[in-house]
Amino acid sequence: MTELTALTIAEARDKLLAKEISSVDMTEAYLSAIDAANAALNTYVEITPDNARKWAQISDEKIAKGEAGALEGIPVGIKDLFGTEGVRTQACSHILDGFKPRYESTVTQNLWDDGAVMLGKLNMDEFAMGSSNETSYDGNVVNPWRADGSDAALVPGGSSGGSASAVAAQLCAAATATDTGGSIRQPAALTGTVGIKPTNGRWSRWGIVAFASSLDHAGPITRDVRDAAIMLKSMASVDPKDTTSVDRPVPNYEAALEGSVKGMKIGIPKEYRIDGMPEEIETLWQQGIDWYRDAGAEIVDISLPHTKYALPAYYIVAPAEASSNLARYDGVRYGLRVQGDDIVDMYEKTRAAGFGDEVKRRIMIGTYVLSAGYYDAYYLRAQKVRTLIKQDFEKAYADGVDAILTPATPSPAFAIGDEEMAADPVKMYLNDVFTVTVNMAGLPGISVPAGLSANGLPMGLQLIGRAFDEETLFKASMVIERAAGRFAPKAWW
Repeated sequence: MTELTALTIAEARDKLLAKEISSVDMTEAYLSAIDAANAALNTYVEITPDNARKWAQISDEKIAKGEAGALEGIPVGIKDLFGTEGVRTQACSHILDGFKPRYESTVTQNLWDDGAVMLGKLNMDEFAMGSSNETSYDGNVVNPWRADGSDAALVPGGSSGGSASAVAAQLCAAATATDTGGSIRQPAALTGTVGIKPTNGRWSRWGIVAFASSLDHAGPITRDVRDAAIMLKSMASVDPKDTTSVDRPVPNYEAALEGSVKGMKIGIPKEYRIDGMPEEIETLWQQGIDWYRDAGAEIVDISLPHTKYALPAYYIVAPAEASSNLARYDGVRYGLRVQGDDIVDMYEKTRAAGFGDEVKRRIMIGTYVLSAGYYDAYYLRAQKVRTLIKQDFEKAYADGVDAILTPATPSPAFAIGDEEMAADPVKMYLNDVFTVTVNMAGLPGISVPAGLSANGLPMGLQLIGRAFDEETLFKASMVIERAAGRFAPKAWW
């Protein structure tokens, strides 16, 4: 960690424009930090130093000419799910070995158009399927945080564990991430970073490897709320190549940060008080409620009655869509190919060798719930439950609630290779219990660092907002950030 890598995007932007620092020097500082830490943390699966230095030089020249973009010269990391032209894009799966797309995802192109500098591609759970970053073909990511008095390696959360770990360890100024059931907010909470999942349709899905198309969301992981606002402004856009993207202006999210929450109604859903939730998570939640009350907000008890059905419904809808999306990986056109006796044998051997256990599990579940005789009983019913979940939120907002406050995760970070999690996949799935409802409803949600556990690990609170009202979330998030402060791990790597 150096003075240059410790700068937030906003701080670095101001210093770059004032010509107090250069993008070339900052990029070199990050490349040195990656070189020193990546063997221990395994955050990057591909580093692009030559491109980074070239882009940084171009950014310095543009700044000198007064032609700086919104992210000019800022070094960022890109989750391995985003298509990057000529650079490895493998979703951390064996089946996409060697794949380098001849196109750029719309989200990353937006960043490059605004002057961002790519440091490399970040590790993740295979095809974004996981809550601990232990399903990656490239090996697990390690959380830069450690519990007090312990050297035990902890998970960074998933699937965007590489993004969260890299931001927390100051190996990039910010990172792109994706969230299908909590994969931005959960790792952000476990690493003391900020992660926002925007409203469905606020950004373009084009060029992002699909997991579950109706649930996938792209967003940033950053060190503070202001940086999240800056990043989302650049990432979001309408796109004619993605008809699910919504044609409405992208607000200046950073400008919303200074607003007051006085008179705002913050909803507290009773259904989020689940059995077995650790006392320190409950205490953290109450602390957040007190912060909003002290800031002049009105605390309102609300009910989201279909919350208890969200997780089982999600684990029908998401695997069903994954089964359909991942059918394209067959060894014919790109990626891994395992030779067989005939084309069918080649398909079967390639998919058997190319997909990891968790991906295979979800493909089989998805294929089962879409099969004849079970479609109505499972998939169609789950979609009906999804509608009811969305209506629960709509009723709360219709009753005047401005945002909803909940815990982000049911616990702080747990150990890599946790035996209970490994033995029972459902225990791992429960890590998304507070986050999946937001994806099912297509609403924006943000996780903000709110405190440390008894053994010194970060914990986050989640705010859920109205559709396309990220501005309110950013404004409300500042209450938590100002009260709790920012958190950074002590370097041990």
